[in-house]
Amino acid sequence: MRGEDGSDRLGPSCSVEQVRLTRDVIDLRDAYLAAGILDPQSTDDATHVAAATVARADAIVSWNFKHLVRIDKMRAYNQVNLQTGFGLLSIVSPQEVRFDEPP
Repeated sequence: MRGEDGSDRLGPSCSVEQVRLTRDVIDLRDAYLAAGILDPQSTDDATHVAAATVARADAIVSWNFKHLVRIDKMRAYNQVNLQTGFGLLSIVSPQEVRFDEPP
């Protein structure tokens, strides 16, 4: 993703974190699939959401409007998250990400 100035910087407070594929991630992914949020062909997308949730990410920023950036999908993921003891996750498009500009 490129910043508004065309650079590769995401912003002053952004970070990218690698998340391990743990038993919690796999179990949560499987719960999404069992709930019918995604079909088995979209296991990678379900894993992405599960990993971000388990890692307590602030948000997923994605261009994937089919499986991720949809209010119905976000509600469904978050319903499963709450049922399984995890927190809420925001899923937004890059167009929705704004950074505070210096005064």
